[in-house]
Amino acid sequence: MPESDSTIPEQVQPAEQAQPTEQVQPAVTQPALPAPAAAEPPAAPAVPKQRSTAGVLVAGLAVGALVGGASGAGIAAWAVAAASGQQDQTVTSPQTITVNSPDDVNVVNAVAAKAGPSVVTLSVTASNGAGSGSGVILSEDGYVLTNNHVITLDGASRNADVEVTTAAGRIFRAEVVGTDPLVDLAVVKLVDADGLTPIEFGDVDALDVGDRVVAIGAPLGLSNTVTDGIVSALDRSIQIHSSAVPDDTPGDDGDTPQNPFNFDIPGQQSTGGSGTISIPVIQTDAAINPGNSGGALVNAAGELVGINVAIANAGGTSTTGGSIGVGFAIPADLAERVAGELIENGVATHGLLGATVRDATSDDGSIVGAVIVGITEGGAAEESGLREGDIVTEFDGAPITGSVDLTAQVRLHAAGDEVEFTYVRNGRAASATATLGEYVAP
Repeated sequence: MPESDSTIPEQVQPAEQAQPTEQVQPAVTQPALPAPAAAEPPAAPAVPKQRSTAGVLVAGLAVGALVGGASGAGIAAWAVAAASGQQDQTVTSPQTITVNSPDDVNVVNAVAAKAGPSVVTLSVTASNGAGSGSGVILSEDGYVLTNNHVITLDGASRNADVEVTTAAGRIFRAEVVGTDPLVDLAVVKLVDADGLTPIEFGDVDALDVGDRVVAIGAPLGLSNTVTDGIVSALDRSIQIHSSAVPDDTPGDDGDTPQNPFNFDIPGQQSTGGSGTISIPVIQTDAAINPGNSGGALVNAAGELVGINVAIANAGGTSTTGGSIGVGFAIPADLAERVAGELIENGVATHGLLGATVRDATSDDGSIVGAVIVGITEGGAAEESGLREGDIVTEFDGAPITGSVDLTAQVRLHAAGDEVEFTYVRNGRAASATATLGEYVAP
């Protein structure tokens, strides 16, 4: 086994369990909206992040304030540029979603009115394919965060053309600022954009299982679709195929396990890198479908808590499956850090523990965790005092149930971060601190 950071070994699924696969958007080109473009709708007043009944009331008042400032039966929460995949069809006018009962709004109404203007639809085209996805606005002048697999067409193209349509129907050409295939994130910049509505970031650490969340994006090319659900699980980690363009393929070193989630554009053979990446995620039962990739998962205050990235598909294929209520989003704190580094430097950094690991088994005792099976000389693991045979059970407060968890949690951090972790040695638990090195993709 090579000496590398958090190697993921071969994992065997039970024979009777179907292998789920993850999907991205179908290969459809989003039709352009007619000129002139509508003006960007005003942003809702800032809503304090609350998790109590009072927070629900405040969120509802945000919609009431918007509706109160308009006349007629209701106010448009946002414009929708929706059409089928037939390229010869056009949209004659934007559709609108309205709040018709301002005296009886709910949390989803409020979230849609506040966060909707900050979510965009990406249309990506290249000589070898096309697709659509979602993104969130980071700045008034047009920085947009999305998934790397959206702008690379799942690793099929390094220089695809990207066009972005805002919720108000404004269309911009976009240039790639930076990509981070290791956590499947990317930033693009809209050309000559101004007056856009940036998303507000929420506190991921304040989330609890059962909290209300709303997903906003463009499933199947249907821009500005809103679905709601709850936080199903926190501190979850998944392993997926890298969407890096060939010859630029990051991933976890060592054996490639059976693929539990797969980024394939329906109707196309995946041409991305064969490596895998491990990412920390928030699990939700809000409906997430192909095309939601890169879109927003927001809390009850309309603040971003995740970037939608993957769905599980029990027994189906990436060309036919849809939401089964098991969706995943990259935590907003990781997304915000990576986006800031991409904008500032064009690249983002990730931590390196300097160890190879495997899942703990019954042979290691009764402890669930990640077993250290190799130590890199001079690395963070060695400097922290870890030894072969130690079982890491917690990392920076997140429970570690196996090698994928540890790899994902290490990668969540930037190079140079100081992280406390818990491990078990000879049946006794202990704590230590590691200053992470920098992971460099092979």
